[in-house]
Amino acid sequence: MLERKELDRVVTMREQLGDTNPESVVLINTFNVDAGDVDELIAAWEADAAYFKRQPGFISTQLHRGIAGSCTFLNYAVWQDINTFRAAFLNPEFQEKLAAYPSSTSASPHLFRKMAVPNICVS
Repeated sequence: MLERKELDRVVTMREQLGDTNPESVVLINTFNVDAGDVDELIAAWEADAAYFKRQPGFISTQLHRGIAGSCTFLNYAVWQDINTFRAAFLNPEFQEKLAAYPSSTSASPHLFRKMAVPNICVS
C-alpha cells in the first residue's frame, strides 16, 4: 500500500476535505515509486481514474511523468466541486483501491482552486 505524505506543511488534505466553498477544485497528486514498480503504479492509477471517471462531478484527469527516466508522476484532476470530490475520495470502494499501489509508492494529494492574477491569468 502507498504511503501518504502531505504536500502542504500547514494545511492537511483532511482539513481541505472539510472545505465548503462550492467552486470547482483541482486535485494535484504527486507519486514517487521505485523504477521496478512503475508499471504497477500506472495500472493502479488507471483503475483509480476509471473509478473516478464514473463519479458525479468528475470533469477530467491527466497523468504526467517526469522526464529522463524519472519515477515521479503528477496527476491533475478537475472536479465540479468539493462535495462531489469528497464523496468519491472517501467512498470505501476508492479507499480499497489504494492497496493496489506498490509498497514503494509515496503519494502527496492536495486540492487547489484556480486563481486570478491581474494581466496574467483569470479565475
